[in-house]
This record gives sequence, structure tokens and C-alpha cells, in this order.
Amino acid sequence: MTIDRDVLTIQRAYPQVYLACHVDHVRAASTPHQLSARDSSILAHVDRANPTTPRDLARHLGIAPSTLSAALGTLTRLGYVRRTTDPADRRTVRLTLSPKGEGAMSATSVLDATRVVALLDTLTPSERQGALDGLTILADGARRLRRIVDSTEGKP
Repeated sequence: MTIDRDVLTIQRAYPQVYLACHVDHVRAASTPHQLSARDSSILAHVDRANPTTPRDLARHLGIAPSTLSAALGTLTRLGYVRRTTDPADRRTVRLTLSPKGEGAMSATSVLDATRVVALLDTLTPSERQGALDGLTILADGARRLRRIVDSTEGKP
């Protein structure tokens, strides 16, 4: 089997970034944001600009819709997630991350913000922009892949 060099590059690079910036998970009781590791993970999958639905989010996270619903109730009550109605289909709820939620997600992320800043500071301005652009493109591709996989697996 021939291994694709692009695949190897991602497999080699991603763990290095993760290990350099990773911090231990915190529990809800020990954080001022009152977030469990699961709550923080949910916030990391909700975007400020690109809404998602509870159904899509539950499917992607591999959790029961009822489990997600309970967590979203807490995250909404804390002001971290906004629920709006889809103008094209009033039955559909759209989830977006609030500015407060963005701050809570950053503060409780598995990637320590201070370490990420230090990592970015090692780069030239051009390298930094290239890295951010590349990571954004990979994340966009990951969202497209998720939609493709979900549609081919026949998930509800």
C-alpha cells in the first residue's frame, strides 16, 4: 500500500500541535464557566456564523438527541448558545455560539489559549496567516466530509 504524502503530513502535524497545546479536561464544578468536558466539546462544534441544527449536532457528536437537548438547555440558559428559528422552515431550530459562549469555549478548550498564542508567536506573520488559512480550509473540508458521511450512512 502506498501512503499518500498529504495524509502523512496531516497525521504527523496534527498530533504535534495537539500535544504542544493540550491541557487536561476540567470538570464543571472546577470551572467558573460551569462547563463539563462534554459541554465544552459541544461548544467547540457550534459556530458563531454558521448555524447547525440540534439533530445534525447530535448525529455528529454521536450522542442521543435527548442527551444533547439537556446539555443545550444548560448552555442556552448560561447564555453560551443561541437558539433561533430557521426563517425558511419555522419548525427548524438553528444553533449558534454567542460571544459569551465563544469565550467560555476558549477558556475550557482542550487547547490552552496561552499555549496557542505562544505557538502562533513562533511564526512569521506570513506563516501565521498561512497556518490559519490552512486550518480553516481543513475545518471547512471536515464539515463537508461530515455531511457526505452522514448522507451515505443513511443517518436520520
